[in-house]
Amino acid sequence: MSDLVDLRSDTLTQPTPAMRRAMADAPVGDDVYGEDPTVAELQERVADLFGHEAALFTPTGSMANVLAVRSVVAPGQEVLCESSAHIARAELGAHAVYNQVTMRTWTHPRGGVDLDAVQHLYAPDMGPFFVPTAAVAVENTHNFAGGTVTPVEDLQALRAWADEVGCAVHLDGARIWNAHVATGTPLRDYGAVADVMAVCLSKGLGAPIGSLLVGSADAVAEARVWRKRMGGGMRQVGVLAAAGLHALDHHVERLATDHAHARLLAEACGVDPAGVDTNIVVLEHADAAGFVAAAAREGVRVSAVGPRTVRLVTHLDVDEADVKRAAEVLARLAELPGRG
Repeated sequence: MSDLVDLRSDTLTQPTPAMRRAMADAPVGDDVYGEDPTVAELQERVADLFGHEAALFTPTGSMANVLAVRSVVAPGQEVLCESSAHIARAELGAHAVYNQVTMRTWTHPRGGVDLDAVQHLYAPDMGPFFVPTAAVAVENTHNFAGGTVTPVEDLQALRAWADEVGCAVHLDGARIWNAHVATGTPLRDYGAVADVMAVCLSKGLGAPIGSLLVGSADAVAEARVWRKRMGGGMRQVGVLAAAGLHALDHHVERLATDHAHARLLAEACGVDPAGVDTNIVVLEHADAAGFVAAAAREGVRVSAVGPRTVRLVTHLDVDEADVKRAAEVLARLAELPGRG
């Protein structure tokens, strides 16, 4: 147990001693030349896990998403997504800046797929007055909806409709590992619903950096060029890829512990734990910034993700004693005036 319990994000984890050893011992080469064996191993392994042809290691999840969307949506076309999706809300307009694409959105209380809404939004090529829809993007788990899992059946229904109309599907799977552990859904089943996807190693899996774009060999080859064009070419980056391989070997199944910790925090804060699917808890408070500041004064860090919304995220570096301590503090604060 540490003096400070940091629940702001699962990106805050430190590499474990075993992960640091794996990083130090990694064989490396120049990845811009395609000669880093550890990167190649990671890319091949992740592509196989999701049943796709290829994968590309990127420094950030946002870059992986930008490259993924670009592979299925041309400039002047649009991507449809849920209104609080990460690609729409938290990537600083990168898809407009780099990809020159527009977005239209539907709203779902748990961030999921509303197929009827998607079908109403969908715009085939209707001539020079309308932006054509090229892809639908879904996020699983959904960050700002509270780490919710979109049922694979909903994703499969979207895939079936998209095939009928000739529309691509992009899956933002930054925390797809959490969805896999929470539901038991095979990773290949998630991979099968997407033409292209992005998966992250530096959140619940605890690597210090890194995401991967996963898709066809052609999509990955083009994305490799654009990654370099965007300044994302990396040299002896096997020292980072090794952390990802270690995480895949040792940190996937343990995500169930984070999920249990999140439900404990939810119950303490008056949030129905049955609605907490994975490692994120969202609670409403009239003064989110004030709640965050009060918690920090007592050694518990949480984040405001809106003027009335507070987010708590459990992770590898928060043990049971930390969670119990944080629960005591947050339960007391949640009882103060202003709780939604």
